[in-house]
Amino acid sequence: MKNLSDVMIHLDEPLSQTHRNTLEERMRALPGVIAVRFNPGKNHLLLIAFDPDQVRPIALLAQAKSIGYTAQLVGA
Repeated sequence: MKNLSDVMIHLDEPLSQTHRNTLEERMRALPGVIAVRFNPGKNHLLLIAFDPDQVRPIALLAQAKSIGYTAQLVGA
């Protein structure tokens, strides 16, 4: 059984549906990412379920920033 964790990333910029879809796809491409979704009604909050043995929250944040978004880990 895999060890699963989740993290929330807050994005400062308002994202269109197209940009949200692109970001979700980029996150899903990372090894260890299990599921990615934006919170309904709170499209600036991205929830990611991941395997901490394969990827760290800071790498998830770095992925969002590498696309050009201003982002922070929530609760970290």
